[in-house]
Amino acid sequence: MRLTLKVFCLALLAVALLAGSATSFASESTIVGKGTKQCVPEPGADCRGVVERWTVEYHGDLRKAKFTGAVLHGADFRGADLRGADFRGAKLHHADLRGANLKGARFDKVKQTGKNTKQGTPACAATTAGCQGANLSWTNLSYANLTNAYMAGANLTSANLTSAYMTNVSLTSANLTGANLNGAYMYNADLSNATLIYTNLTNTNLFFANLTNTNLTNAILIGAGWAGATGCSSVTPNNTLDGYC
Repeated sequence: MRLTLKVFCLALLAVALLAGSATSFASESTIVGKGTKQCVPEPGADCRGVVERWTVEYHGDLRKAKFTGAVLHGADFRGADLRGADFRGAKLHHADLRGANLKGARFDKVKQTGKNTKQGTPACAATTAGCQGANLSWTNLSYANLTNAYMAGANLTSANLTSAYMTNVSLTSANLTGANLNGAYMYNADLSNATLIYTNLTNTNLFFANLTNTNLTNAILIGAGWAGATGCSSVTPNNTLDGYC
């Protein structure tokens, strides 16, 4: 009798463990989107055009996933592997990408391929809510294409933006304290009122950038290009950018 009871209890435990595993698996396979536009987050997932506001949470492998035209306000991708992911035309207002790896991710415009094809906008475009206020601290954005990105007020503390392509990007009032912008291309970037304390700007191209009231205290400026930039009263270790722009 005791043996039978023991076997019964062990069987119940096994069922419970299997149920827990199933629940965990289901959680990892959460469907994103509604109606005909849905996807399961995974490497290479086709999530183009999905709409899911404030409920998306995924921290795993999303390499080369396609989020073109998706609406993902408030998405939580902290620590996710988003290398090569496609966010062209996506909306990421207040998204949290802290610690995510976005190396090679695309944020540029959707190319117009047909006569009636609608022109998309960058994930952080000025014409959308974009990445305004997004938390991108410690994010790996090296080599990412952020052309025309609108990231006003974004938190990019200690983010890695090595060799990122950021033409016409708006970073007004953004916090880039300690960020690595080594070799970044920031032609015509708007950095007005931005904080770049201890930021690495080695070999960064800031031609025609707006540096009005930019705080560059203790920033590394070796080899940076400033031709045509405005706002030479910005704060640096010498309290001025005179001689740089």
